[in-house]
Amino acid sequence: MKHYELTLQVMLERATDLFGHKEIVSELPDGTTHRYTYDDAYDRIGQLANGLDELGVDAGSRVSVMAINHYRHYELYFGPACSGRSIHMTNHMLPDEHLVEIVNEAEDEVVFVDPEFVETVERVADEFETVEHYVILDDEVPETDLDPVCAYEDLLTGQDTDYDWPDLNEDDEAGICYTSGTTGLPKGAAYSHRDLYLHTLTHGHVDVFEIGENDAVMPVVPMYHVNGWGLPYSATMSGSKLILPGPETDAEAIAELIDREEVTVTAAVTTVWLEMAEFYDERDDVGLESLDRVLIGGTSPPEWLMEKFDKEIDAPIHQGYGMTEAAPHLVNTMTTTEVADLPESERYQQQMKPGIPAPGVQIRLRDTSGDPVPHDGESTGEIQARSPWLIDEYYARPEETEASFTEDGWFKSGDVGTIDEYGYLEVVDRLDDVIKSGGEWISSLELENELMAHDAVVEATVISVEHPKWEERPVAYVVASADEVSADELREHLLERFPKWWLPNEILFCESIPKTTTGKFDKKVLRDEFVDEYGSLPLEE
Repeated sequence: MKHYELTLQVMLERATDLFGHKEIVSELPDGTTHRYTYDDAYDRIGQLANGLDELGVDAGSRVSVMAINHYRHYELYFGPACSGRSIHMTNHMLPDEHLVEIVNEAEDEVVFVDPEFVETVERVADEFETVEHYVILDDEVPETDLDPVCAYEDLLTGQDTDYDWPDLNEDDEAGICYTSGTTGLPKGAAYSHRDLYLHTLTHGHVDVFEIGENDAVMPVVPMYHVNGWGLPYSATMSGSKLILPGPETDAEAIAELIDREEVTVTAAVTTVWLEMAEFYDERDDVGLESLDRVLIGGTSPPEWLMEKFDKEIDAPIHQGYGMTEAAPHLVNTMTTTEVADLPESERYQQQMKPGIPAPGVQIRLRDTSGDPVPHDGESTGEIQARSPWLIDEYYARPEETEASFTEDGWFKSGDVGTIDEYGYLEVVDRLDDVIKSGGEWISSLELENELMAHDAVVEATVISVEHPKWEERPVAYVVASADEVSADELREHLLERFPKWWLPNEILFCESIPKTTTGKFDKKVLRDEFVDEYGSLPLEE
């Protein structure tokens, strides 16, 4: 049997051998647009690899990257990994103590940082134990206390575009990402070349996202967040045009990019597309005509949003379910032949679920005793997964590893879900977010989805709050689009689907809902704010 190593080198070589003329387009902080080709990128990646040699970064070492979505960040997706090092895609929005923890644990030797995040690095640089050099991702170095430091372009200037690429083993580490750490310190998920290669192949599958050469792919999701959901790799493998949106990711900026660059596939958390739907209705000059499909993760979209993108914009929403530990993709919506025969309203209900496991992925549900849960669409259990690209341990965290994997090797996600008769997975909550009221479980996620299905609700999230009688009760925070909507009206709306005891004890209206660094609703912040303001339930009249 003939065999070669599945590495990012192979992926990059395919892009340059076959599609070297295709464009990579970046929006930059100064308002300009940068354009070059895969061939151009390959030359600069070679220069970067030579520059890492000059900095003394050994094989097997890691470099940290704190950057937005642009071409220099893209080059760092390949330069370290293809030359035998590893990229640590670092979330600059984490708390300072978390940044220090993960950079020190990963033993990063170099920090590549965008100019706008230099102050963040300066605050914690004295606590970095292994960092030996800082590189500013720009043409020149701004005034800074970082030392030693150079500009990225100075690092590349004068370097040879050719590089003696090493023979890599597909099991070598290519990159590491850390979880967001909302329930504790972040945990490292290290990916091998093989992991990322196989994950990328899956994105091109017809029953997954169908990413191909004729696509123009734009990851709005930050590239520091779980490999940009893998889309920079997927575009490279397929030879797609790649659009990197830079610092401006509001609805107007994204809509203009979609129209100007004829984007066909784009991806972001649900909140981005809620804003886009409102913007689309307000502006007559927004076409979105090139858009073919939209990828969503984080939280399920409301039915009205799916219908709008499907019928008005003609760009159906495809959900995905995954996690940092899976690089991140595991499950996605698709319309099976059985679901296609359902009435329209039932089809949308199915498409509001994350969907079925991607090829190569196995999903199962287990109750608190570890026993199997029926696939009846109602019985709930913890979602457990395994796939060729899912990690089998946390980096340098043996205790976390032991707690997160079953004896037979399945990853325990911490998510609670159901699987219906069609094989569709539905995530009903996090184990940490399930509301335990009077010995029964209430799904905060289902309440949120139903609240956001109301025409007057822009965003909604539900938290658990201590109650002296019922142990916990739900409290909803709502951003409304109309002043006239009332808490009583929203309760009546919820009663159409849920029993009365599920209804939130309080519905609190607010101007905005705090979000995590990856765009999810930050329930921890809301719980803390509720306790600080009210203490617990019931509220005094």
